[in-house]
Amino acid sequence: MLDSLRNATSTWISKLLLGLLVLSFAVWGISGQMFTGAGGDVITVGNTSVSVLDYRLAYDRRVAELSQQLGTRLTRAQAEAFGVDNQVLSQLTAGALLDETSRKMGLGLSQEKVAGLTAADPAFRGADGRFNRQQFEFVLNQAGMRPEQYLRNREQAAIRQQIVDAVAGDVSVPETLLTNVALYRGESRTMEYVPLPRSLVEPIEPPGEETLANWFEERQSDYAAPEYRKINYVKLEPEDIIDPSVISDEQVRRSYEENRDRYTTAERRTIEQIAFASEEDAAAALESIRTGATFEDLVAMQNKSMEDVSLGTLTRDGIADEAVAEAAFSLPEGKVSDVVEGAFGPVILRVTEITAEEATPLAEVSEEIRQELALSEASHLVLDTYEAYEDARAAGQTMQEAAESQQLAMQTVEAVDSSGRRPDGSLVQDLPASRQLLSQAFETEEGLENRPINLGTNGYLFYEVEEVIPARDRTLDEVRDEVVEDWTDAEAARRLSEMAARFQKDIEGGKTLDEIAAEIGQEKAVKRGLKREADDADLGRAGVAAAFGVPKGGTGAFPNPAGDGQFLFQVTEVFEPASASPEMVPEEVAGSMRRAISNDLLDQLIAQLETEHEISVNRGAMQQALSF
Repeated sequence: MLDSLRNATSTWISKLLLGLLVLSFAVWGISGQMFTGAGGDVITVGNTSVSVLDYRLAYDRRVAELSQQLGTRLTRAQAEAFGVDNQVLSQLTAGALLDETSRKMGLGLSQEKVAGLTAADPAFRGADGRFNRQQFEFVLNQAGMRPEQYLRNREQAAIRQQIVDAVAGDVSVPETLLTNVALYRGESRTMEYVPLPRSLVEPIEPPGEETLANWFEERQSDYAAPEYRKINYVKLEPEDIIDPSVISDEQVRRSYEENRDRYTTAERRTIEQIAFASEEDAAAALESIRTGATFEDLVAMQNKSMEDVSLGTLTRDGIADEAVAEAAFSLPEGKVSDVVEGAFGPVILRVTEITAEEATPLAEVSEEIRQELALSEASHLVLDTYEAYEDARAAGQTMQEAAESQQLAMQTVEAVDSSGRRPDGSLVQDLPASRQLLSQAFETEEGLENRPINLGTNGYLFYEVEEVIPARDRTLDEVRDEVVEDWTDAEAARRLSEMAARFQKDIEGGKTLDEIAAEIGQEKAVKRGLKREADDADLGRAGVAAAFGVPKGGTGAFPNPAGDGQFLFQVTEVFEPASASPEMVPEEVAGSMRRAISNDLLDQLIAQLETEHEISVNRGAMQQALSF
């Protein structure tokens, strides 16, 4: 049994052995209190067992990992399709085998070492980056775990690591293997290719009814309608219970007065400033103005332009130098100041334009203020409304009735699949907390009252599934247009493939790509220096793979990246690197090879331990773990 499990999930054993604690509660976020009273163990290996709690926590963690990778929360059915239950069973069996082996070997860890590992756990660090006892207790409390449970599992993981390190802790990749990898990666090729556009086989006549029906029957599952669900939901946020009518005119006026600065545009002045090296120079310049010189004359005397001396149009708060600000905002428009002792030396100022302070009248902002006050008031009433809604449901009211009793609106999505699409293929727009709502709605049952989803820091989303519309096979008439389009695309690809096969035989018979290109009215192209792992813009990964899938002189065809035809190609040159050494292999590649070798060793270790220990799996307890 374990052999079949490992074949299905070979990498998960090694990931477990190289990885984290079985009870990585800070990530899984599920409370052990949920399983209080649950009996039986899922796995037993000698005197070592894996509880229902251990299995459920590991299961939830794996679901969370896959959900993050796929960008959507997996439903229970999807997790089963991925084989998560058996993956986790395989992981935990491997862990139990190691634990039982370490028990028999008498391996252990000192209390000081366990304490050091705990202190190093980032989940328990405070704001200063050091171990924080309160944070430690908080995280454990959130997970429903006692400190002694955590310490026992931390010790368990460290002991496992001792065995792992002994088997695969210092693995190196043979230099011969690295040299061959360098040769493999360093090879480059030249490809000549000719486009085979779809137009060469068009027009494609419509399929006959029998042809289309047979083609559809072979692929009917591809056109099946997924499960849809009719979902009712009620959103409760401050915006949903806002009532501006409860705000009096006096409250609006008082808020306006208290926040007058928000509705006032400060006085602004357009200011010019000439700086001087000394007070004597500044005083002489000021005297020249008094005897007939202009401000522009002083600017010209310094070989500057008017743009050079412009400070711009500023409010008083926008001028960092207080002495300059005081002088500039004391001047009449068009006047020149006395010498001002600025922070960076003496200056003379001129104000060319003054825009007076302007206050927005209360009448123009009263509704805005009323809305803000009403929203603030509604924020304080969200919890009261939540409790009143819940009381109404507890009293037997329907979602519609409970929502109306609190002046909330119940919304209905008539039919939506787990990806958020309607039966016509369109996306449901403006669905609150859409990813979480759909994920949970497809895990609950029809007619069941569910816990609300939190919206931000001060909102709730109540939901229920009114109807489950089962997945079904569609008829040909329902999807005829789509099927005809798919058949036409497939037929075009088939005909192009046949054409490419004929051309390949022509090349084998001595015809050149240039002759074929001329025959079909296309131009031959040449791509040099192709590397195995390249994602060429013209050829795509499929084209590069095709180029390295044949020997020198070999031919082939592959779909072009644009999806509207194929490329007929021939590999004309193959170049191996002049020299290859282990150092040419990138570290990430060499590291991956080391991990692969380690994984192989660890898989062999687990296979050997399976022959040495009696293993018992309780499928009933396993299903019990997944029923919570």
